[in-house]
Amino acid sequence: MPLDLDRIKGLCFDVDGTLSDTDDAWVERITRILAPQSGLLSPHEARHFGRWLVMTTESPMNMLYYWMDALSLDDNFARLYEKLAQKNVKSRKRFTIMDGARELLDRARVQYPLTVVSARDELTTSRFLDQFELTKHFIEIVTSQTCDHTKPYPQPVVHAARRMGLEPQECLMIGDTTVDVLAGKRAGAQTVGLLCGFGTERELRRAGADVILDNLPQLANLLKLD
Repeated sequence: MPLDLDRIKGLCFDVDGTLSDTDDAWVERITRILAPQSGLLSPHEARHFGRWLVMTTESPMNMLYYWMDALSLDDNFARLYEKLAQKNVKSRKRFTIMDGARELLDRARVQYPLTVVSARDELTTSRFLDQFELTKHFIEIVTSQTCDHTKPYPQPVVHAARRMGLEPQECLMIGDTTVDVLAGKRAGAQTVGLLCGFGTERELRRAGADVILDNLPQLANLLKLD
């Protein structure tokens, strides 16, 4: 089903695999770990295995976090994640921005109010946005702990919509995984699934994405950004 562009008044962006090139970073880490095993895998095979592992574990990990959230156990997980994030901050870990992200956001903010709707923690979300001087682009930064429940529950998208002064039906949720699509659909928003991150076309289509695109430049063209 094509997007109803006239209905879109605000944009909600996921971070990992959408604005931040997180999946490729994980693939490279796995490749480096496997590199010493040169007798077992070639560099190409190690990278291929790393990408397969990242893509395969994305959906089960999202489902695990969904049930932790449903059982109110996500706070314990969040505290553990925050400790790991603080360790990464001390080690000055750097992030990688997705191709076309800056150009898209620079153009989109002229026509739409923008929000972040991420399942990431607040600390590392802020670090990513600050690293690339993107914080000023967004009216609201919704993270895993902003609402009582995170994606794929609809609350984060509803919260983002309200902060933009909009109804959820007037928003477009943009992400690369099924949890992004499900959160948007359950809130009543239109959704775009991106194939530049963790999700596969089959998963995104099954979740009900209104449109599936390869990358962010395609999204800029679809939205007819000046």
